[in-house]
Amino acid sequence: MKLYVSGTSPYSRKVRLVILEKGLVEQVDEQWVNPFESNNELVKINPLGKIPVLILENGETLFDSPVICRYLDSLPSDQPVLIPDDNQWQVLRWQALADGLTDAIYNLVMERRRPDDEQSASWIIRWTKDVENALREIESELDQLGEEITLAHLAAASAIGYLELRASTLFYDSACPQVAKYPKLHSWYEKFKTRASMLATHPKE
Repeated sequence: MKLYVSGTSPYSRKVRLVILEKGLVEQVDEQWVNPFESNNELVKINPLGKIPVLILENGETLFDSPVICRYLDSLPSDQPVLIPDDNQWQVLRWQALADGLTDAIYNLVMERRRPDDEQSASWIIRWTKDVENALREIESELDQLGEEITLAHLAAASAIGYLELRASTLFYDSACPQVAKYPKLHSWYEKFKTRASMLATHPKE
């Protein structure tokens, strides 16, 4: 199989974490692309021109990250499933929450990169609130994650990793940058990011 990814995409990272945690590295060949550049090859396999995209051995393509993660989790593996049957809806809800957080961070970052006179103050406020609301929700429900690693953990870690990379000021107190606004989440993430899979997928510009 071929997986089209980039070094900073949090959605790519989530899929790569699944591959590592499931022990599927030998079955997947990673192809690095820049989705912001004109790339006819990428558009051919995903008309949306987005990553990640997984090309199966029979030539079929899968996108986007939730679909790919579910497919990879269905493959034979010596490792535990990441979307257990008895907890699948809770895990998928966590993934949706984490992906929604990632979407809001991405939108906010892209808007702030526009020329100052073209930025929308109202959308920046909206997306900032979306980020803060999602972080508060994760903080309040963090105890429900449990110790057994699932897709919920990987999705949350990918989202917080992206926040740390692109908008870390929303994670810390502006008056005291070393103090996290969400202490439980910060403590969890600081521990989780030391996992081998997290270290191996650290964002690269």
